[in-house]
Amino acid sequence: MSVVAIQSPSKYIQGAGVYDDIAKYLSPVANKFVILVDPFVLPLIKDRLEHNLSSHNISYIIVKFGGECCQTEVKRVMQLAIENHCLAILGIGGGKTLDTAKAVGFYAKYPIVLSPTVASTDAPCAALSVLYTDDGIFDSYLFLPNNADIVLIDTQIVANAPSRLLAAGMGDALATWFEARACHRSGAKTMAGELASATALSLAKFCFDTLMAEGRKAMIAVQNKVVTPAVERIVEANTYLSGVGFESGGLAAAHAVHNGLTTLDETHKYLHGEKVAFGVLTQLILENASNEELEQIVSFCYDLGLPISLSQIGVTTDIEKKMQKVANESCSDNDTMKNMPGNIQPKDVYAALIAANQYGENYLSRKNK
Repeated sequence: MSVVAIQSPSKYIQGAGVYDDIAKYLSPVANKFVILVDPFVLPLIKDRLEHNLSSHNISYIIVKFGGECCQTEVKRVMQLAIENHCLAILGIGGGKTLDTAKAVGFYAKYPIVLSPTVASTDAPCAALSVLYTDDGIFDSYLFLPNNADIVLIDTQIVANAPSRLLAAGMGDALATWFEARACHRSGAKTMAGELASATALSLAKFCFDTLMAEGRKAMIAVQNKVVTPAVERIVEANTYLSGVGFESGGLAAAHAVHNGLTTLDETHKYLHGEKVAFGVLTQLILENASNEELEQIVSFCYDLGLPISLSQIGVTTDIEKKMQKVANESCSDNDTMKNMPGNIQPKDVYAALIAANQYGENYLSRKNK
């Protein structure tokens, strides 16, 4: 008998302006928080945050995120939290800040509240933290026993962020359906520890359908810093549908390729979802996807400004040598390439990387004529 599993945050809250009531959601959790926040976000929310928490008699210390989700940073934040007798953690910012907050909560045994200020990754809804070295190279996944207690997103704050971040979130979310589909075909276990359920697969497919229907409209709105129904749906797709969809549906080649790409210094200035987007194209080539599917994905990425060639993520020299390195890394024992159907080897990934790059370059040439 097959066993399936699905997991998600205990509570997910989303809407324009909900950040102004954040203390209402925090007060049932604890009365003293360590607040880990992105430094560039802090000036934008500090006054509202402090006023709201003070009005609800919630104590806190504010810690600025150091910039990398690594063991060094996790230990630093945890030490400060323990020294100040905190009882819970609130993470505010982007994916690496939230992953660090989750890791701190796990080690310190704190309740975890996450408030993403961008919709660039599905990190808020995942029961894992992606750990990197101090230098930003993928290290490992830290699997957590539980998802966050609360995820709270103010979509007006998301809309005020650079539109590139929303696009990157769609690049990350784009992988959800294709990786879940691959795991279902291969019978691989998911991040939730068992096989993908019909519900998880449906969420992953709904995530994809939402991206195709609403993504371009949402980008136009965010470029003008307004919240429309399309923005609300894409924020939900990037965050909740993608988070629950990947965790309970599974990861495969697209994220393994991303992890391999992080070993190249020139890719470090590009966002997680941007590298995942190229990983999606590589996975589709690896699967010998139909022309129709390839064109749909490349067209979508092009319209959103997501990378479809190696040059668009900074890789312009020694491509053969570097792609061999990426292929080898993506097939490492602790990565998710093994969840693909068939016995995928580094030589297969290398071929797919080279072909995906050429496919993207050909598409760019057609568009630039």
